[in-house]
Amino acid sequence: MRYDLVIFDNDGVLVDSEPISNRMLAEYLTELGHPTTYEDSIRDFMGSAMHRVHDVVVERTGRRLPADFDDTFHQRVFEAFRRELKPVPGVAAVLEKLEAEGIPYCVASSGSHERIRVGLRTTGLYERFTEERIFSSQDVGRGKPAPDLFLHAARVMGFAPERCAVVEDSPLGVEAAVAAGMDVYGFIAMTPPGKLAGARTLFADMAELPGVLFS
Repeated sequence: MRYDLVIFDNDGVLVDSEPISNRMLAEYLTELGHPTTYEDSIRDFMGSAMHRVHDVVVERTGRRLPADFDDTFHQRVFEAFRRELKPVPGVAAVLEKLEAEGIPYCVASSGSHERIRVGLRTTGLYERFTEERIFSSQDVGRGKPAPDLFLHAARVMGFAPERCAVVEDSPLGVEAAVAAGMDVYGFIAMTPPGKLAGARTLFADMAELPGVLFS
């Protein structure tokens, strides 16, 4: 089918930020006395909003993270982004294809508005997204896996959920999109295929996305 709107996740889909942010998160949690490997961070937190990190730590240890945890973590991550962050290979060509086909697109991310903009600006993708096409979990009461963020993005953009496609790379994101009644295309560059079982189609190279979206 031809979709009215394509909604992109940000981290790991538009910008190659997951290796950086999960490395930094694992290091910081370990520093604070919560031993965490990079693999642990990918498994437990990839695709989730920051409140999940706090919730998981409290659930597992009974201890709360410092009040300035989010600010310190984001400061470290943004510094690393500015040094290291790149766009996901092939994503610029995908956005160009959507523009050529006249299909609107937007970004809906669990990350904060600041994180999204730092990532898009650093990678040169910001110019492809106007301000009204950037959506964050900060805009809604609940982040992924709740469907609220995707439903909010579709509503603001003016399209019915069933006419929207979502491009996601995390289990929480796929769960949220399915709950929103949207078709999901699972990007498995960093995620085992079995983790994205709810997706309509799986693809490993961003260059494949136009072919599966328009098939």
